[in-house]
Order: sequence, then structure tokens, then C-alpha cells
Amino acid sequence: MTHLLNDDDDKPESEKDADAAKPSTPSIGANLFKSRTVLIFGEIKDKLAESVTAQLLALAFENDDPIKVIISSPGGHVESGDVIHDMIRFIKPEVKIIGTGWVASAASHIFLGAKRENRYCLPNTRFMMHQPWGGVGGKVSDIDIEAREIIKMRERINQEIADETGQPIEKVRKDTDRNFWLGPQEAKDYGFVTHIISSFDQVK
Repeated sequence: MTHLLNDDDDKPESEKDADAAKPSTPSIGANLFKSRTVLIFGEIKDKLAESVTAQLLALAFENDDPIKVIISSPGGHVESGDVIHDMIRFIKPEVKIIGTGWVASAASHIFLGAKRENRYCLPNTRFMMHQPWGGVGGKVSDIDIEAREIIKMRERINQEIADETGQPIEKVRKDTDRNFWLGPQEAKDYGFVTHIISSFDQVK
């Protein structure tokens, strides 16, 4: 029978015993899970949405204590952002979301998934909202269908921004017609952010 060697097979018994006695070092992932913290960094895609959804569901199954989500992202796929946005509202534990770096496009939609009182950002965070866009090709009838879908998506997102910030829908439509950037205080004045914080213990 073939025996597969592992690195420990060549070690003397004394070294094996010493290794066994060493305390195991928790992984970053284990520490994040223990602290009920989820990270959203980089482009919003299906794989990221799947990973974040799995973590949120696992933490919700663990207990009902609040979950902290830290986000820095340039945005990405609208539908992938929808998944995370809806999951934040779907689970029972409250989600406290903390923006850092930049929270743009689909990431800003995710940010609005948290209740208004649970929206935080760090002092150098930038927010950006704009209308959804995409390249459409194919038959004229298909182009027409996709164009109508983009318009419906734009109106849905604009209404969400209006509902969650308290801004009139007419203003939101105008603001999001082009890239609309907000610094922390501007985002707070707009109703996007509630708390600008500089330390972890300020998350209530």
C-alpha cells in the first residue's frame, strides 16, 4: 500500500510533541467571525455576493447579536449589489455598516441596506452615486428591452436613495444623472450617513 508522507513524518517524536503543545493561532477569518464582522472590499460581483451572503447567514444562525459590515468598493454589478443589500435586511440581526475608502455605485446601494441609525463612515470616506449603465448589443428589439430595463432599474435605485436619505426624488434624479461625489460631512448632510467616526468603540 502506498503511504503518503506528510511533513511531520520526518520529524523526531520530541519535535512532534513540541508542535502539538503549541497553541494554535486563530486565522483572520476565524477572528472576524468571532467578532461578527464581515468585510466587503473590491468590485461587487456574484462571487463576492455569495461569500458575503454565506457569512451573514452563518452569523445570523449563530445568534441575534448585531453584525458589523465594513465596506470599501468602487461598485460593480447592480444585481450582485442587490443580493447583499436585500440580505442585510433579510437576516434577523441588525447590521451596522461602516464605510471606508470609497463607497461608490453598487456599493452605495449596499450601504443603504442598513437602517439609517446604523450607517457609519470613517473620516476619509468618499461616497459616489450615479445612474446604472451598461453596453447593449444585438437586435433592435433586444436593445429596446434592455434600455427599458435600465430605465426601470435607475428609477428603482433613485427611489431607494430618496426613501433612505429623505431627499426629494426630483433632487435625487438630478444628482445621480452624473457621478455625484460626497465627502463624509456632505454624505451626513444628505442623509446618507448618520455617524462619522474615528474609532471602533464609537460604533453603538
